[in-house]
Amino acid sequence: MESALIAELRRRIAPHPSVPLGIGDDAAVLRMAGIGECAVTVDMLMDGVDFRLGDTDPRRVGRKALAANLSDLAAMAARPMAGLVALALPRVGGLDLAVALYEGMLPLASQYGLAIAGGDTNSWDGPLAVSITLVGAVTSRGPLTRRGARPGDRIVVTGAFGGSLLGRHFEFEPRIDEALLLAERYTLHAGIDVSDGLSIDLGRLCQESGCGAEVEVAWIPIHDDAHRLAERLADGSTPLDHALADGEDFELVLAVPPEEADRMLAEQPLAVPLTAIGRFVDRPGLWRVEEGIAGPLAARGYEHHFT
Repeated sequence: MESALIAELRRRIAPHPSVPLGIGDDAAVLRMAGIGECAVTVDMLMDGVDFRLGDTDPRRVGRKALAANLSDLAAMAARPMAGLVALALPRVGGLDLAVALYEGMLPLASQYGLAIAGGDTNSWDGPLAVSITLVGAVTSRGPLTRRGARPGDRIVVTGAFGGSLLGRHFEFEPRIDEALLLAERYTLHAGIDVSDGLSIDLGRLCQESGCGAEVEVAWIPIHDDAHRLAERLADGSTPLDHALADGEDFELVLAVPPEEADRMLAEQPLAVPLTAIGRFVDRPGLWRVEEGIAGPLAARGYEHHFT
C-alpha cells in the first residue's frame, strides 16, 4: 500500500538541509537561499522501452532512472539539489518493487548530495513507469545550454561511445563532477549529454545553436563494448556505427573555443579522457570528414515515435 511505502521511505531517507519539509505532506518545501537560477529536468523510464523488468534487477532500474536525470543536470553544468520521484507500479508486487527501486536510487542520491524530497505513487494494471524530476543549481557562469556553439568551436567529448546495451546503460556514472569542474576552469559555449546517440544529440545541439558540425570520424573514441557488440550481432554494423548511434552513453558533448580546447586537451583534468572529434561550422547539418573529404553524416539514434 502507498501508506506503507511512505512510511518505509521516511524511515530510509535521512533529513537534508535543503529540505525543511519533505515526504509526508502535500508538497515539499525546499530551502534555496542564495540560489539565483535553477535547472529543472524531468525524465520518464518505462518497462519495455528503457529496460525489461523481467530480465533486470529493479535496483539497477532505479539507479538508471536517477542517473539519467543527473546526466541532464550535468549537461547544464548544474549541481544537484533535490528530486521528486513518481512511480506507476503494477498492482501485484508493487511495494517490494518500489522499495527495490529506491534501494538503487538512494546510494546515488547520497553520492551527489541530492535530496529526495517527495513524489507520487500510483498502481495500475500496466507496466512499471518511473518519472523523476530534479532541481539543480547552476554555476555563477549561468547554465550551460545547447544554444551557444559558434563556428570555429571545437567539438570536445568525454569518455567513449557505443555498445552501452551490453550493460553500461545501467552502470554509467553521470558526468556531474566532470561538468562542474570543466565549467569552473574553462570557457564552454554549449553542451549536451548523449542519451539517444552521439550523432543525433550532436545534431540537436547544432540545431539549437544555428550552426553545423564537421566530425572527424577517425577521432571518435569508440568503446570496447562497441567492438564486442558489432562482433556479437554480426549484422554488418561496425563499431563506428554503434559509437554514432547506439545512445545511452551519457557522455558529454561540448562546444569549446579553440584556445580553451587546446588547453583542456593538454591538461586532461578529468579521470576520463577528453577528446576533440571535430569542429562547429557555418553551414548547417552534420558532416563526416574522412581523409580530408567531407560528406553528409546522418543523425541516427533513438527517438520516441507517436502520432
